[in-house]
Amino acid sequence: MRLQPSVVLRFYSLCGILIQGSQGQFPLTQNVTVIEGETATLTCRVDQNDNTSLQWSNPAQQTLYFDDKKALRDNRIELLRASWHELTIRVTDVSLSDEGQYTCSLFTMPVKTSKAFLTVLGVPETPQISGFTSPVMEGERMELTCKTSGSKPAADIRWFKNDKEVKDVKYLKEEDANRKTFTVSSTMHFRADRSDDGAVVSCRVDHESLNSTPQIAMQVLEIHYIPSVKIIPSTSWPVEGQSITLICESKGKPLPDPVLWTKDGGELPDPERMVVNGRELNINFLNKTDNGTYRCEAENTIGQNSAEYVLIIHDVSNILLPTTVIPSLTTATVTTTVALTSTVPSATAINTRDPNALAGQTGPDHALIGGIVAVVVFVTLCSIILLGRYLARHKGTYLTNEAKGAEDAPDADTAIINAEGSQVNAEEKKEYFI
Repeated sequence: MRLQPSVVLRFYSLCGILIQGSQGQFPLTQNVTVIEGETATLTCRVDQNDNTSLQWSNPAQQTLYFDDKKALRDNRIELLRASWHELTIRVTDVSLSDEGQYTCSLFTMPVKTSKAFLTVLGVPETPQISGFTSPVMEGERMELTCKTSGSKPAADIRWFKNDKEVKDVKYLKEEDANRKTFTVSSTMHFRADRSDDGAVVSCRVDHESLNSTPQIAMQVLEIHYIPSVKIIPSTSWPVEGQSITLICESKGKPLPDPVLWTKDGGELPDPERMVVNGRELNINFLNKTDNGTYRCEAENTIGQNSAEYVLIIHDVSNILLPTTVIPSLTTATVTTTVALTSTVPSATAINTRDPNALAGQTGPDHALIGGIVAVVVFVTLCSIILLGRYLARHKGTYLTNEAKGAEDAPDADTAIINAEGSQVNAEEKKEYFI
């Protein structure tokens, strides 16, 4: 049974009771926000009350409770506490229609009231992503739309690609048929790229009713693209007599078919030495005829692509020291040549040092040392021969006969004197030894 405030006042008047308000009597309430489907609690307090009644009314001004007496038949509304200082009620399973301004009245003269606004939040539905077709060809323009309904107030939608937020999106808000909730949608545009293959695109809905736990819809992108091709050689300095492996690295989606190797626009000329193993081309016992342009082609259902590699073979030969010519005063000329034959164990250029060798560390060149020693010995012998011939040509003169009068001299002193006197004619008796 519903009791109107005028009836209550008339009843008190008939009983001779005069309701008078005293200073300091005033009801106190608070606004309440609740999520749809949950429970709302409305409390009205009076600090100073001289046994004056309290009443709760709904937005339609229908009395819910007058003190501890229930006035509206609604099983969702319950009394929690009722006293001269407090009147607290509870509304369970709150709906959007329960939203509005509730009134707490204190029946003094005049009646004092306090308002409490009940806000009901509409929970957004789980978002859905539309507009995605799988697979998507590289270069195509994609348009993905994320949509959610039933939010109050309108929910916020954000886009992410691999946890990185996408800012350039379009947002739309529409009021639902009940004129209380909203349907929101957001559209993201982008051009498909091979780098997006396998990327996770997510649509996140944020709303105060979700208690900091957003609703998320995800979509994994599948992008198809033509192969990308690159040739990687096993060595950067191919040497004659050695081997080389050319690796054809191809990436594409769908996965490319087995690659095709050609040389100078035609088939491989020597299949016995040029062996194709999957995506690798192995060439053994390199020679100058292997020089040329090698091409690797890869193809899938999207398209075909290729890469080229120019092979240049380098020589390995004997290392010769320069010829040394020794000048001489004679007509003889000696030429010394020292040859050093080295065996190269791997495809390495002659002038290329071992990358594992320590800087400044070199081995002795025995052939070079032997050549220098031979040259020194040869020069020494030639010098001795030339010196002997020079001395022989400039040998001194001597007398063939003794000085005149020396033989008949009685003693040595006389002989010497006689010999000195005969030096005038000695020039005529010179003899030369050749």
